[in-house]
Amino acid sequence: MSQTIKWGFLGTSFISGVMADAIHKEGNTRIHAVAGRSQSTLKQFALDHEVASTTTDFDAVINDNNVDIVYIALPNHLHHEYIIKAANAGKAILCEKSLSVDMGKTAEALAAVGKHNVFFMEGLMYLHHPFTSKILNMLDSGIIGEVRSIQGHYCASIAQFVNPESKGALYNLGCYPASLLHLIMQHCFGEKSFDNYTITASGRRGADGNVCESAATLQFENGVVCQLHTAEDYGLHSGFTILGTEGCIQLTSNPWLPEATGNQIIIQKYEQQVETVEVEADGDAFLYQVRKTREYLEAGFKHAQRPAAQPKDSYQVMELLTRWEQAITLPEETGQKL
Repeated sequence: MSQTIKWGFLGTSFISGVMADAIHKEGNTRIHAVAGRSQSTLKQFALDHEVASTTTDFDAVINDNNVDIVYIALPNHLHHEYIIKAANAGKAILCEKSLSVDMGKTAEALAAVGKHNVFFMEGLMYLHHPFTSKILNMLDSGIIGEVRSIQGHYCASIAQFVNPESKGALYNLGCYPASLLHLIMQHCFGEKSFDNYTITASGRRGADGNVCESAATLQFENGVVCQLHTAEDYGLHSGFTILGTEGCIQLTSNPWLPEATGNQIIIQKYEQQVETVEVEADGDAFLYQVRKTREYLEAGFKHAQRPAAQPKDSYQVMELLTRWEQAITLPEETGQKL
């Protein structure tokens, strides 16, 4: 790997711009090349983010000898194809969430990563931020006792911006509360906590035919009951609450978009006054994602360290999302009026 780690971007979407800004702010790596579908968009992206090499050939970026790590910022249904291509080329990979849109493609992508022994990480950027670590530290302190229930939701009006083949709200937004639920259950009850759980869900379809809103209930073997909700055609609202035997933790700021300031956690022992904890940081979640990616690559790691998602964690989160999708009952299937 070159002395200064060089990125190759696949895609010029909004999220690519956010990542590019974070790379410039972090300051220790640089973007070497970017591929996109439109010459005009590529030109503007290169101008905005000081990228020397642009192309409409995605494979050319993957196979560029100057590229150390490929950042995949394409629609969900294309992720697995380019994960496999990048792995075959021996490149490190940071792929936007969700890893794929079904378990078959997920397995193929991660098999290629394993076969070629390349670095791979899913872009659940919030997991790198100190806000997430603070939540885990609070749980470790025992301040709320033993975790008994978790409730998480994320709604945002993004349906008009997403590719229909990305499969809707669960894979575009539901992946956030699902992945935080996964982290907390695994952290509190061990890696086998997701070996046995049941899930029921309901929802509705949007104009593109995908599930645009759904609520799910998960029952784990150890008795913990959790609820997840997501919608992509209204609002901008997040919420996450962890209920324990002695108190609760409530995330009152958006846990999936933590910033340098304004990150708040409310702790309450039952029937006592609440305590508000503010978590300050060097920057937002994307800055930390870039920093940690660089550190992992410089250390020769092949995957992230917890609380960030390792490949096996990404696989389990995808399994949760696909099981959620399969469990959904829709009004047209139950005879209810829409």
